[in-house]
Amino acid sequence: MAHLFTRNLTFQSNDLGKEVTIMLTFDADMEGLYEDFFPVVWKVSKFGKTGPYRALATYTSQLAFSKPQVVDGNIIDAETAVKINVNEKTNLTEANEVYHFSPPEAGPAGVLQAVNNTGAVQDMAVGFMSPGDLMPKPALYFNEVGDGSHVTARFTPVLRAYITSDYQETAIIRGAIDTPAIWSQDLSGLAESTTWTVKRDPATGHYTIV
Repeated sequence: MAHLFTRNLTFQSNDLGKEVTIMLTFDADMEGLYEDFFPVVWKVSKFGKTGPYRALATYTSQLAFSKPQVVDGNIIDAETAVKINVNEKTNLTEANEVYHFSPPEAGPAGVLQAVNNTGAVQDMAVGFMSPGDLMPKPALYFNEVGDGSHVTARFTPVLRAYITSDYQETAIIRGAIDTPAIWSQDLSGLAESTTWTVKRDPATGHYTIV
């Protein structure tokens, strides 16, 4: 079994000079992104113009497949889920309108896999467990997975930060974000707890996270 880890991220600012909204999502360059699957907004935090601000985010590397409930382009919850690790697969079935993921078993090397055996088209999501939550936080959304088809995910925890107020938490991002990321980190390479400072250059208006 893969070694599980937790990452506690603190984002802070002080006298930023302008109110700003920062959005966090796992949208690293992956084959099939915005075609076969879509990133989901993890966190949205506002930092004020003057004074100190802080936002916390905790990631765990325990991955999971879920059967998401989507309303107006947002994943509001999951109907059911199963914890899964790399090199494992699970089957989604349905009986009497109750969905069920089978216990994970050995699967293709280097990926997570879920097979749709419900007899109908289904949506699925890959995410990660969050301390104290029964259902995982969605990170990647797969829609209209055909019966008998499978979702194969090669999830790398590369987290990116964007300056944008166009999204809310758990929103499904249907197309590439029209502003460049100001920060990108592979969470597996960070210490368990890190603190990051949001800064603004008053001359250029550009933001950085250091």
